[in-house]
Amino acid sequence: QVQLVESGGGLVQDGGSLGLSCAASGSIVSIGDVGWYRQAPGKQRELVAAITSGGTTTYADSVKGRFTISRDDAKNTVLLQMNSLKPEDTAVYYCNAQIRPSRYELRGYWGQGTQVTVSS
Repeated sequence: QVQLVESGGGLVQDGGSLGLSCAASGSIVSIGDVGWYRQAPGKQRELVAAITSGGTTTYADSVKGRFTISRDDAKNTVLLQMNSLKPEDTAVYYCNAQIRPSRYELRGYWGQGTQVTVSS
């Protein structure tokens, strides 16, 4: 069984930095595209950053130049480094990954989320 676990959230002041980690465990053949999403209270979940299996990255306009997504396939981990954080970055951050639990399957998995709070 595959699990995704996010970590690294917390409380930080305006302008501060946090690093989030998304670790996959279980029966994994390979990991494809991975995305970090966030959901603020009363708002829809939105894509913040994504990275393909080949390492191509994309970012929401609101975080370009501040956030960096990277992956370590040897550790089945995807990181999100967040700098120059703003109060509007406050949300629960979720990791979503396309994972092959076997050679013939490709499934999307979500983590449980980690809270990021930026105080002004």
